[in-house]
Amino acid sequence: MKLIIKTLALILLTLCLFNYANSQVKNKNAQSLSEKVQQLLDMNLKKPVMRFNAQKFKEFVRSPPRNYSIIVMFTAMAPARQCMICRHSHDEYTIVANSYRYSQTYSNKLFFAMVDFDEGQDVFQMMRLNTAPVFMHFPAKGKPKGSDTMDIQRVGISAEVIAKWIQERTDIQIRVFRPPNYSGTVAILMLSAFVGGFLYLRRNNLDFLYNKQMWGFIAVLFCFAMISGQMWNHIRSPPFLHKSQNGIAYIHGSSQGQLVIETYIVMFLNAMIVIGMILLTESGWQSDMRKGKIMAIVGLVLVAVFFSLILSVFRSKAQGYPYSFLFK
Repeated sequence: MKLIIKTLALILLTLCLFNYANSQVKNKNAQSLSEKVQQLLDMNLKKPVMRFNAQKFKEFVRSPPRNYSIIVMFTAMAPARQCMICRHSHDEYTIVANSYRYSQTYSNKLFFAMVDFDEGQDVFQMMRLNTAPVFMHFPAKGKPKGSDTMDIQRVGISAEVIAKWIQERTDIQIRVFRPPNYSGTVAILMLSAFVGGFLYLRRNNLDFLYNKQMWGFIAVLFCFAMISGQMWNHIRSPPFLHKSQNGIAYIHGSSQGQLVIETYIVMFLNAMIVIGMILLTESGWQSDMRKGKIMAIVGLVLVAVFFSLILSVFRSKAQGYPYSFLFK
């Protein structure tokens, strides 16, 4: 009987010790979590976008416990890295972080951070990243999924797009507030003043306003700007060019996207085709037959070569398009 009582007492003592140890571990974890959140809040008060090195990344992003989501931008803004879109993407990312920092939805459930390659090469190796910039969402629970990496090649890097992606991942709506930019207004006022002053000085000789070639040239330039995709660039804010495993890409590989330099290439190709068509058209009106033949030959070469090039660009973007001319 005494043996049974001693056994039960030993079991009860063991359970009590186990519960006590478990409670101590939970209290320690809770205290560690509160300390981490407080440290993040203190850093966030200084800068809306916190700069993490490898140690801070492991402490605040990879190591549990964590009851907050964190958005991390992996970038390489050192001039030696020659990342042309990293600075622009950092500016847009900062706009989102500032908009959230000073909004009514601000809380300790979401933080913004960045890791520069020169400050955290170990982090890039840990995340298996070989390009920049990259936006990743690290949820409060679990590991990041494929959708937690923002597809900047498809949607762009504007602040509004980043805020929409964050809302999809965290259910936190961020209203983007851009700082006032008066450069456009000043440019329009200066242009208006210049045009007005020019017209005033030429008020007695305004025959140039009836010049059909001038208005035709302006109309063609406007068409070039529109069909090359300048408006798409203004809306989506795509990168200037893209670095891939095969080198620098000047043409986007999908029909759902484009690069800024790609619009200039398309504009140039269209301009060469138009010049070739003008030469072909004007060659028939030349009184000098030899000059007319030269214009026709040059125009035909321009149209054939540059139409083939622009068709090749289209084939590279529209996979499976069967037709080509001169170039594949």
